Amino acid sequence: MKSVLLFLAMAATSSLALAEITETPVDYTSAGTTCEGIHVHDSAKTGKLPAVLIVHQWTGLSENEKMRGRMLAELGYNVFLADIYGKGVRPGGPPGAAKEAAKYKTDRKLYRQRLNDALAVLTSQPETDTSKVAAIGYCFGGTGVIELARSGAKLNGVVSFHGGLDSPTPADGKNIHCEVLALHGADDPHVPAADVQAFEDELNAAGVKYLLIKYPGAVHAFTQKSAGNDNSKGAAYNKDADQKSWAAMMEFFGRVLK
Repeated sequence: MKSVLLFLAMAATSSLALAEITETPVDYTSAGTTCEGIHVHDSAKTGKLPAVLIVHQWTGLSENEKMRGRMLAELGYNVFLADIYGKGVRPGGPPGAAKEAAKYKTDRKLYRQRLNDALAVLTSQPETDTSKVAAIGYCFGGTGVIELARSGAKLNGVVSFHGGLDSPTPADGKNIHCEVLALHGADDPHVPAADVQAFEDELNAAGVKYLLIKYPGAVHAFTQKSAGNDNSKGAAYNKDADQKSWAAMMEFFGRVLK
């Protein structure tokens, strides 16, 4: 019995040793602008893999997205981290982040172009199984993945983590051809109740299959440890909501990317 257990332990260790998560910067062009995304995958994996596009928060492509990319790559996904702002544009925090994000929130056509061009990079990668593609986003990126779906992009599903849920053009809901999962802080002061209702009205009117999960006691940015833990500031990390939202995403992937 001991020899069997030893063999299993050695086999598991060997498997982990073979896994090698690689992060490779990728330059691509979108609307005349050079962007720099990051390809993350386990180089020990062979064949086509289910794929995930990750869209960053308002501070630009950061360590938070890289961490999530590594987590997904370790689970066997081929991942591409989008760069919406352009190569070298990393505002890092307000007011620069607010100014940069506003360029795209007020020009949804440009935002959708950036999103679709990043998606095209992911789907063109040899590791990607194009029949199994999803997109996830945080805050600004959470708004983004819903916009990507509204653009009619070919996806199996999108997941918005504490994203904006406004509905500037409700008729665009009819262009959504995938399932939508919105993970929302129930006490998020940055997303008015009217926006949440508008989001639901849009998707209901279009007959889109979706799930909205509200986490009690969670405010904006509940997945980001860098947000601190003071809810009174409107943005704060919430460990319980972070873990439960990740689990909800994985259950969603297990269904839409099976």
